[in-house]
Amino acid sequence: MHVTRGFTGRPRVTDPGLPPGQYDAGDDWPVLSAEVTPALTAADWSFRIDGEVAEPRTWTWAQAQALPESAYSGDIHCVTGWSKFGVRFGGVSLDAFLDAVRPGAAATHAVAYSHTGYTANLPLADLTGGRAWIAFEYDGRPLPAEHGGPARLLVPHLYFWKSAKWIAGLRILDHDEPGFWEQNGYHERGNPWDEQRYSGD
Repeated sequence: MHVTRGFTGRPRVTDPGLPPGQYDAGDDWPVLSAEVTPALTAADWSFRIDGEVAEPRTWTWAQAQALPESAYSGDIHCVTGWSKFGVRFGGVSLDAFLDAVRPGAAATHAVAYSHTGYTANLPLADLTGGRAWIAFEYDGRPLPAEHGGPARLLVPHLYFWKSAKWIAGLRILDHDEPGFWEQNGYHERGNPWDEQRYSGD
């Protein structure tokens, strides 16, 4: 797959509240997916963490919903150039899941994978300390399927391709392992404020 280095159709506007190269999408929330939206219901959904952990575990929808609620209010940024201010997601802090499985001392990274097979790699440090969630709701309503419902990973401080839709699990690793877009030329980490869009940025 060829990755182009430019995006067209929107001007690059300097705004102190926006990362470089981003525009305010306002009320819009563009739907961008590498795969077809699955017909995945809450009853079909599960979430597993395994790999470099003391106790691999799988949660059903009911078990995940029973964990302490946590919410994110803030901004999100897509590598294609749009940003949304003041979004509200509800769900469970990823710390609650990771505390249950206890990553080992050698654990440094994770590969998030979806029920569709999509993958994204992340440093474990970007998933802990109240920086990531399993999100079930958006703006007080169930998360729409086209935006990753019934549940998606939410890592709002990184470009949104890292926030895997239709999240199915995490493989905890002692090394970095590129995910779908990273294998196709995107940056390994994806920090919007450093404009880490592509490999080499």
